[in-house]
Amino acid sequence: MNKKTARFILYAVFCCTGTLAAQETHQGNLLWLQKERNAEKNTAIINNDRGLIPIISLEGLDAASVSLGAANSAAFNAMLSKYVKVDTMPGYPVSDPTGYAHLNDDLKLCRTAIFQLSDATVYDQHLLAFLMEMEKTKTVILAISGKTDHSGFFKGLKAPVLWCKNDIPEGAAVLAQIIFGGISLDKKPIRLKYSVAEDAGVNRANLDSIALIMKEAIAATAAPGGVVMVLKDGKVIYNEAFGKHTYTGNRKTLTTDIFDMASLTKTSATTLEVMRLVEQGKLGLDSTISKYIARTRSMPDKKDIMVKEVMLHQAGFTPFIPFYTQLKPGDMSTLKSDQYPTEVADNYYIRANYYQDVMWPQMLADKALTRGRFIYSDLSMYYMKEIVEKVAATPLNVYTDLNFYKPLGMQSAGFLPRDHFPKDRIVPTTENDSWFRDMLVQGFVDDPGAAMAGGVSGHAGFFASANDMAILYQMLLNKGSYGGQQYYKPETVTTFTSGQSKVSRRGYGFDRKDPDQSKGYPSYLASPQVFGHTGYTGTCVWVDPSCNLVYIFLSNRVYPDAKRNALLSLNIRSRIQDVIYRAIKKGNN
Repeated sequence: MNKKTARFILYAVFCCTGTLAAQETHQGNLLWLQKERNAEKNTAIINNDRGLIPIISLEGLDAASVSLGAANSAAFNAMLSKYVKVDTMPGYPVSDPTGYAHLNDDLKLCRTAIFQLSDATVYDQHLLAFLMEMEKTKTVILAISGKTDHSGFFKGLKAPVLWCKNDIPEGAAVLAQIIFGGISLDKKPIRLKYSVAEDAGVNRANLDSIALIMKEAIAATAAPGGVVMVLKDGKVIYNEAFGKHTYTGNRKTLTTDIFDMASLTKTSATTLEVMRLVEQGKLGLDSTISKYIARTRSMPDKKDIMVKEVMLHQAGFTPFIPFYTQLKPGDMSTLKSDQYPTEVADNYYIRANYYQDVMWPQMLADKALTRGRFIYSDLSMYYMKEIVEKVAATPLNVYTDLNFYKPLGMQSAGFLPRDHFPKDRIVPTTENDSWFRDMLVQGFVDDPGAAMAGGVSGHAGFFASANDMAILYQMLLNKGSYGGQQYYKPETVTTFTSGQSKVSRRGYGFDRKDPDQSKGYPSYLASPQVFGHTGYTGTCVWVDPSCNLVYIFLSNRVYPDAKRNALLSLNIRSRIQDVIYRAIKKGNN
């Protein structure tokens, strides 16, 4: 046997093994889906006259999940955590009044108490008295698993009761999703459902080549790791993490990790606020920027520029200014103080008011020379941040957090993540930053200008997990609706995400499919309706209304340095997107 024949045989064996494994996954998913749908059929909601289920508002929920004899609390709590942060108390030992007294005290800080019960729970007067007392000060929800009908026991309570006869993990997951509206027994779901590909008519085996492409990317040092998430018809059908935070480290990438979104900040923060202010009539797309930025009124090259030109990158602004090259001795310090309050990396601080004193005046002085042409410019979103903050009288990070991220349930989204999350949960970006910080950048925005501006900018600085991005862009796919609330009028979403330029493919803030099909951007198979954006750190989100699709790709391709462009040269993001479209077309075959 020659070497060529041997390689062919090995390849054939590999393909055969991979095919068998893929089919096993597909069959396993079909079995899971059958159990899940059967659990749905065997679930009822009792005593929901007040309409507490599904929960609409997530703000101030302060939820706790307590297991009182439930066997599948792990599956239940894992599903709850996808919708909201929940304090969990699995297997709470309660068998007498003293135990309930301890539990009562332990729940002092929660406002919403979700109790998991089963046939193994002791249904006695102590339990009933405890629940009645809880109802006086908290919202109480009961989730029961088991064949026995215990509804009569709770007749004296106001709390809604969810009862699933199937005491299995799939049944527990159904109960959790009903509570937050990912599954509805009688209406349209209001939030994402977390399921399997087959639930959306897609054979999971046809998505398995995503993993092969990601392994190729990691082997080619296109990125040390990443997360790919796919949503179809409002259901999360693929959510996988690959690789590690760094090439040589041990920290594996997790689907819950927080990534630097880079230019996805433009659509995930700044444009969101622009859309809201335009819809409220507080900001006009046809208004000039001089209406909002007083200093431009005396600048002939800028005073007549319209807001919509800025949003389309047609204002004539310079693409970017390398502010870090202009730093002088005394601008930076390794010690924090009133004079150096802004941290740009670990133990590295820039002097106070550097943005106001140096960066913003330089941007204003920079001439707008190419007005009317499409020149992609980070300066555009520096300007838009100034405008929306002037109109709303609120910092960009505060406004977006209060109006979008928190009410939507985006648990790890926002700016300045090191103020809120442990460092090791945030994926590092540049390490060999010899031009500015000269150290590992982790949890501080990778973009130098955004870092020097304090970590909050209109073009960069936004961090999030894949699940956060799924929620946000599903809301946009839903034409502004999510979680039972309307964040935008449908026509507002249509206006901003549709093509609005005569000289480019762009919408207002959003990128769109390149009309030159030979470029295959963002995918050869994407429809003309697709909208989204990419990020310099190796991220992208694309929404395709033609097939109810949201595709999320997150990576830290700039680690250990931004010179690496294999993610682009290997066309990793687009190839994965093509795989998704082909899988949708094949259906469950």
